[in-house]
Amino acid sequence: MRICPRCQLKYPDDNARCFVDGAALEPMPDERIGTTLAGRYLIESAIGEGGMATVYRARHTLVDRPVAIKVMATHLTKDASLRERFRREAKNSASLAHPNIIEILDTGETDDGTAFMVMELLDGASLGTVIEQHGAMPAAKVAELGLQIARGLARAHDFQVVHRDLKPDNIFLHRGRDGRTVVKLLDFGIARSLHDSRLTSAGEIFGTPQYMAPERVMSIDAGPLADLYAVGIIFFEMLTGQLPFHADTLPGILIKHMQEVPPKVSSLAPDVPRRLEELVMKLLAKKPEDRPVDAHQVIKELLPLVPADVASHALGPAPAVAAPRNVAPTLPPTTLERWARRAAVFEQMLRRAYPNSVPPPELVQALAQLKTVIVRINELRSLGLKEQRKLDAIESNAREARTRLGHAVDTLGVDLSSAREASRAARLEVQPYFDTDRVAQEAYVQTHKRLIEPGWHLGVSVPSAEVVQTLRDTAETMDRWLLSRGAAEKAQLWLASKEREVTDLGFQFDALRAQRQRVEQQFEADHAELEVNLIENGKQIEKLDQELMALGGQLAAPLRPRGELGDLFVELETDR
Repeated sequence: MRICPRCQLKYPDDNARCFVDGAALEPMPDERIGTTLAGRYLIESAIGEGGMATVYRARHTLVDRPVAIKVMATHLTKDASLRERFRREAKNSASLAHPNIIEILDTGETDDGTAFMVMELLDGASLGTVIEQHGAMPAAKVAELGLQIARGLARAHDFQVVHRDLKPDNIFLHRGRDGRTVVKLLDFGIARSLHDSRLTSAGEIFGTPQYMAPERVMSIDAGPLADLYAVGIIFFEMLTGQLPFHADTLPGILIKHMQEVPPKVSSLAPDVPRRLEELVMKLLAKKPEDRPVDAHQVIKELLPLVPADVASHALGPAPAVAAPRNVAPTLPPTTLERWARRAAVFEQMLRRAYPNSVPPPELVQALAQLKTVIVRINELRSLGLKEQRKLDAIESNAREARTRLGHAVDTLGVDLSSAREASRAARLEVQPYFDTDRVAQEAYVQTHKRLIEPGWHLGVSVPSAEVVQTLRDTAETMDRWLLSRGAAEKAQLWLASKEREVTDLGFQFDALRAQRQRVEQQFEADHAELEVNLIENGKQIEKLDQELMALGGQLAAPLRPRGELGDLFVELETDR
């Protein structure tokens, strides 16, 4: 693509000058800017670039909706593993459907096979940028943002998606329409389902070392509690403005995660509430079983630290029914209107340039063809809008189903979290009974061995003192063991009832996850069928758009030297 440096109008590569103002065209700094993806997403500008992808601001041309598009780096498209990670990021994020997780609107591939995903357009900055610019945050703000982080993470974990690279740069602070800050979890690119091992390779370490849980160092299969450790690091950094562990080398930082006790938050931020500090320290426990049982437990710990109106406003779970997305009832304003005005200006030029004669046939023909192309594009856009309405209906149904399932999962997740916490507490409570039973059994075994040692004789008329003592010891240890055994069996039954509650709720979770899988499969099938029509329609429009540019150039080139048309060319420039 090429661009006019004066009016910013974009042209195909074979154009040399802008037909509007005659300026020499320049190469686009980014070849994707100005192109249309999937027949309807017009890329307008670059927002940010990383090693794996570039994010662009774009516009849905059929419904005039601003969006963000993440396009995978071209040089990575041949890597099947990275392409799968990119695809999985879109799939994971889209299906989670939570206000604290970025919404994925669409996915696809460019003509050259490069994967892309269409996302909601966010306004704000990453948490990493905010910490870098402003340092430590007030404890109340940390609790408010932390509550949203935990809620988004709870949804992901409830659907068995572990993020694996949670850090401030992957947490976006979005300014909502009401001015409140809404946390959005981003970049599920290395997230994986607990049942998906297709991309697991021996020796791989994924994630950012400064936020990596000790168990992640030894295994990439670490579960949801590894994400909670990362949350602890993030909370520590938000409260103090610095990380708990520092080292000059990668092995050094990993060793500290595994072995070094983190400093107390209050040693760096004396005003932090004790309850918040205790939560951070529990999240940073070296052993996963010493951390909160899940993200729902973190939510429970944070709720008392956040004002009720803040906790309930826009921070809670998604409503039972998703709000419908605005769909344009008619075609939004587009460059077609501008081209219609340009056609009228060109017609005036021909009348003024040739007041007493017929204009050259090639100009008359170019103008007539330009008008025909405008009409055809309008027809195609009308057809495209009809297809888009069908697609919006399918997306609305899928979004509503996801939201209903998400609401059910949130409710069930709280119950499951309470059951997990009760099961963990029960295990700690009954452990002394198991320990006593084990000690009593070992004591009985030791005394019983003496009865069966070689040379032991009981066939005497008067037992010796040693025999009497051995028999008494054996009887006493047996009585103690039987007594502790009975207590341990009762404790085991009670513990089993607590664990059975977790198992039963887990079965209900499995049913909801299976239902979500069916929703996603049906949506993908319906979406694919309509997507083909929209892409083909968009390609035809894009081809005709280029034809309009060429026709505009054919009309402008021979007319520009005529001085009497100067005001009309000014009008073209004014309408750019």
